[in-house]
Amino acid sequence: MSRRAKKAAPASGAARPTVTVCRGCCCGTPAKVPRLDHEAQLTDLRVQLAEVAMVRRTDCLDACERANVIVIQPSAEGRKAGGRPVWLGQVNDPGAAADIATWVKNGGPGLAETPDILDLYTFSPSRRVRHELED
Repeated sequence: MSRRAKKAAPASGAARPTVTVCRGCCCGTPAKVPRLDHEAQLTDLRVQLAEVAMVRRTDCLDACERANVIVIQPSAEGRKAGGRPVWLGQVNDPGAAADIATWVKNGGPGLAETPDILDLYTFSPSRRVRHELED
């Protein structure tokens, strides 16, 4: 989030998981990630997760080299069970949103085993970037 205004992070211990979808300068743009309907991906996540998670859009998660980036933050129950935010990068396959939605519907971080397919997308951002999202 370097030179951009910080977005309010969800309160620690949110009742539901939070899915943060980057749609800033690189993520969500056809110039950086062609052949993907970025708005449809965001809409699909919002529709599929409407009853189980908060899905929010943010301008930049400062991991542009991994566009499109999505972060799944655990619910309060998931955090108590040891769940931590999971960063997913290069989420550019239309089926990836469905895999993410299924996992979050099953409980997400801390409550449901991460599907093996999502290992292809998982990465660890810099400590500075992680703290900016979680603060």
